Amino acid sequence: MRSDLPVIFRILKARVMRPHIIAIVGPTGVGKSAVAQELALRMDSTVMSADSMQVYRGMDIGTAKVPPSERLVTHYGIDLVDPNEPFSAVAFQRYGRGVITKLTADREKPPVLCGGTGLYLRAVMDAFEFPGVSEDEESGRNEARDRYMAYAQAQGEAALHAMLAERDPESAALIHPHNVRRVVRALELWEAGECYAQRSQGFSERKSYYPTRWIALDCQRDELYRRIDERVELMMETGLLDEVARLLAAGYREALTAAQAIGYKELVPVLEQGAALSEAIAAIKQATRRYAKRQLSWFRADPRVEWTHVDGRTPREIVDEIEGRADGL
Repeated sequence: MRSDLPVIFRILKARVMRPHIIAIVGPTGVGKSAVAQELALRMDSTVMSADSMQVYRGMDIGTAKVPPSERLVTHYGIDLVDPNEPFSAVAFQRYGRGVITKLTADREKPPVLCGGTGLYLRAVMDAFEFPGVSEDEESGRNEARDRYMAYAQAQGEAALHAMLAERDPESAALIHPHNVRRVVRALELWEAGECYAQRSQGFSERKSYYPTRWIALDCQRDELYRRIDERVELMMETGLLDEVARLLAAGYREALTAAQAIGYKELVPVLEQGAALSEAIAAIKQATRRYAKRQLSWFRADPRVEWTHVDGRTPREIVDEIEGRADGL
């Protein structure tokens, strides 16, 4: 029996060891998808999108999903739910870790993570749990809860979430707009001088769940804004307005007007009220630039991130640099 112990220990160790992951992150429009695909090809791996909007079916052009015809490797993390179905970082944590576990259990390589939704990336890659609501907090009624629930019923869940985003953006980032109960709870805590996000376990710490190499892509600000503007123009040329019309016809108006639905919420008034298309396009470009600035701030706050400038370089050249820095992947 004693001679078998080392073998047993090796088996158990293999089961609990977590794979090394490479995450390609950065602002929207910087070219993450192309670099992630090039890296996955070299590693004989796959790509997992970590984008809070690419999980929705039918929201393709406006979320800049890689078209099926251009996917050089298998992609995970896209087309998971319909636009009217609740989805959150908590759900993505379960999904993403499940995919990684399955791939490694089947002796396949873990995927290259690719995305700009910092909370979704951290949900999978970092060791923290999301805060719940205790039975005492969930039960009973109070004036603030009734007031916020009434506001949600009168103005809609998107308006309620926007209120939270203005008052407590850190907590708003943790909660999906469809989860009215959780949004209301966060607003209750805000009134009491507490922060829902700070109740989460390990959120303020940057402790890895998987050993991870974080690679952030960046470029000169003027170049990034030029790329964003060009991408918005391309989205319009390839049928974004028609995509919004189809989603509206399918009954997904509330999802399209949610605060985070950049590229969709600006076009709804064009279709429903005859608003000027040129003004809507300008609003999409401006909202996207602002979002890119928030993404840059998020990733710059993480000391683990390695920054790589993409200006004037091909995805192959960028991956060459990434490989060279690490003496191979």
